[in-house]
Amino acid sequence: MSADPRLIIALDLPGRADAEAMVETLGDAVGFYKIGLQMLAVGGMEMAKDLKARGRQVFLDWKLHDIGATVEKATAAIVGSGACDILTVHAQPQVLAAAVKGRGSDKQAKIVGVTVLTSLNGQDLAQIGYGMGVEQLVERRIRQVIDAGADGVVASPHEAALARRIGGPDFLVITPGVRPAWAGKDDQARAATPLEALQSGASHLVVGRPVTAAADPRDAARRIADEMSGSLQPA
Repeated sequence: MSADPRLIIALDLPGRADAEAMVETLGDAVGFYKIGLQMLAVGGMEMAKDLKARGRQVFLDWKLHDIGATVEKATAAIVGSGACDILTVHAQPQVLAAAVKGRGSDKQAKIVGVTVLTSLNGQDLAQIGYGMGVEQLVERRIRQVIDAGADGVVASPHEAALARRIGGPDFLVITPGVRPAWAGKDDQARAATPLEALQSGASHLVVGRPVTAAADPRDAARRIADEMSGSLQPA
């Protein structure tokens, strides 16, 4: 089977050996992988480079957030390594502007802003100190991403339609918190099925445990791809 380029599998696993084994298991069923903070300290960058060398696409979910000069230099180093197709930063104006500047003219690597983590709800935002709800904060950050010249956002499926409406047809809308009907929600507070997320406006779906913790990960990835294509409706 050919991999759906909209499906990104999160390699949130204990170590590189586990991640390599998962890539081997999934084979040609998956062509796009997310490497997040869990893998950063255990060979994540090296694995990203190896995946790229093997023709895979890589989503580096580092969620950069620091002073502008640091983010600019970090982005330049990451993009210069050739290790990623998409890099995340927190969707705050200074951070976004610095990342876009650090990327320079290499538009092959896309910069996307993380709006509101999918594990958070309105009550969580109030506890942090925000005086607005999830949708209001997501909308503000979508507009800040556009103003900075970045390429898209990471947002929950519940805000995908909002991001698509504001960002337009070419805007990247990457949705974690995607859970097939046959999988549990785990720690995702704002989840949706793959088909629901795409119908809402997502350009890419990030899926982790429903695939990587499945008894047959390759079959789970195939079932999700089938649902994405519309050939399998959620139960």
